[in-house]
Amino acid sequence: MTRNDPEKKIDIIVNGTPHPVPGVPGDEVSFDQVVDIAYPDGGRGPLITYTVNFYNGAGRPPEGKLIEGQEAKVKDGTVFNVTRTDRS
Repeated sequence: MTRNDPEKKIDIIVNGTPHPVPGVPGDEVSFDQVVDIAYPDGGRGPLITYTVNFYNGAGRPPEGKLIEGQEAKVKDGTVFNVTRTDRS
């Protein structure tokens, strides 16, 4: 999150479950933050990839796909669908 005000929270939906994150509408959440919420014990490695799609975001466009290193502007109710793939 950009402004990271610990007193304020935004509820985002990750894989169907609400998760409060610090911030205000218009702040950004990163690819890594969303993946860590979706798979807290998921691990990382050269054979594991994640696909992150979102909709109902605060930015333009309000929907799309995140890739590693990118961020999306969020508001209450922004939805993220995260899929983990093991290329083994």
